[in-house]
Order: sequence, then C-alpha cells, then structure tokens
Amino acid sequence: MTTIDSLTAGSLPVLRTPVRWNRPLLWLTAAAAVLAVISAAGVFLDDRILTGVPIWLKPFKFAVSFVFYAWTLAWMLAILPRRSRPAEWSGIIIVGVAVAELAIIVAQVLRGRTSHYNMETPLDALLWSVMGTSIMVLFLAQVVIGVVTLRQRIPDRPAAFAIRLGLGVSLLGMALAFLMTSQVTDTGMIGAHSVGVPDGGPGMPVTGWSTTGGDLRISHFVGLHALQAIPLLAFALGRWTRLADRVRARLVLIGGSAYAVLVLLLTWQALRAQPLLEPDAITLAAFAALATVTAAASVAAVWSRS
Repeated sequence: MTTIDSLTAGSLPVLRTPVRWNRPLLWLTAAAAVLAVISAAGVFLDDRILTGVPIWLKPFKFAVSFVFYAWTLAWMLAILPRRSRPAEWSGIIIVGVAVAELAIIVAQVLRGRTSHYNMETPLDALLWSVMGTSIMVLFLAQVVIGVVTLRQRIPDRPAAFAIRLGLGVSLLGMALAFLMTSQVTDTGMIGAHSVGVPDGGPGMPVTGWSTTGGDLRISHFVGLHALQAIPLLAFALGRWTRLADRVRARLVLIGGSAYAVLVLLLTWQALRAQPLLEPDAITLAAFAALATVTAAASVAAVWSRS
C-alpha cells in the first residue's frame, strides 16, 4: 500500500515518494500538453479563420486549460490524508470527459466547423449535445471530489482552506457556462458567449474576449482557475511570510471569498454588455468596494492576536 510521507514547506505539503498520484490524470496532463504544442503549431501553419480567430486557437486554449486542471486535481488527490475510491474514480471519469471534449473540438477543427453552440447539421448538433452532457458529468465528478475534501481532515489549515475554496469557486466558474448555453441570439439560436454583440466580433488578443460587448467567458475562465490561484496564494503566504498558521488560514479564507465575489462581479459586468476593459462608473465602484473590503479584512486578520 502506498503512503504519503509529507513535510510542510510554505503552506502546502511537499510530497515525498511513494505518492498516490492518480495516473490517469497525469496521462491526461501529458496528452493535453502534446495537443497544446500541436495546436500552437496549427495556429501558425493553418491560415483558416473561424469566428474571427485562428481555427486552432480554441483547441490550444482548451488543451492548456486541461494541462493545469488535470495536474492540479492529481496533486489534490495525492495530498489527501486517506485514499478515497470515489474521488479516484471521479478523477478517471474526468479524464474520459476531457478526452471526449478535446476529441470533438479537434474533429470539428479538422472539419472546419465550430464545436460550441453549433446546431447547423445533425452531426454538429449531436457533437454539441455530447459536449454539453460531458461537461455536466465533469461538474458532478468534481462535486464528488469537493465533498471528499470536505470530509477528510487535512492537517495544514491554510492548505485545507485553499483546496476546498479552489474546488468550490472553480465549480462556480464551471456552472457559469450554463449561462452561455441558455442565451438566445438575435437570430433565434440558443447559445452564445458574447452579450449585446454577436459572437466572433472584435476581441482581445489570444483570449478572443469581446472588446465591444460583454463576454461570459471571462468570469468562466477566472472562476475555473481558482483551482490554481487560491492554492498558490496559500503557498505564497507560507513561502514568503512568517505569519502564524491561523493567520495564513484567515488570509486564504479572505482571499478565496474575495475571488468568488470577483467571479460574480465579472459575470454581472458581462451580463450588462460591458467589455472587460470598459467598465462604467457603477462597475468600477463595485470592484473598488471589493478591493477595499478585502484589504481591510486582510489587515485585520494580520493584526488580530486571537
């Protein structure tokens, strides 16, 4: 039986051999990294444009996202105090879903077709239906992992908060995708990521986020990557500060809560058809209030002796 011999460096456990890594998730990490390289080459070698961007940009972005997602989940499962079969099987299910998603996206690129919200032909509609169902399955599998982390006692409190908040906020970001699938466009089609303007219009470099209207992909992206951002906050506090364990735990809780509110504010901004870089006075005031409250709570956490 494998065990974890861990020490604490920073705020997150440093894993020593042997480690209970979820191998399917590591294989997915490697496969997605290979696809990212191939897709990056496709961006430069294939001159086709789809929805206003290079046709291989979507598989590149999804591949990179799955590299970070799969590795982070594998790490989280590896540092749990006890092996959990439901969590391990959920990881395997996530691998299957990811493979299906990436395969469909690449297949549609090879066909010169869009993969998301495409109902133009029976085949396109079938592939989109499979993608929608698979994302729901992935969401439920991550819920299982989240429940397992809540039930297990992780000795390092900042790490425990970081892992649980990271999983929770990333589930929020994942759920925001349902707003995109339920939008009705001016042409009567169901499903779009832009608000107030058609999909495929002027967008930011690389991300393609709309620069003329709202874009729900922004809060979706930020929310998903809470899975990495919040644990990194815990690591930074442990690595580069000398704060007590309880203070670092409070700061992670404050930072994770602020991150969740940020995701909601970005969603609110998008639903009001505002580009990310062109917020109105009300939106700016909301972001300023979040920053002020977060800073004040952080200072109070650091100076509190209880």
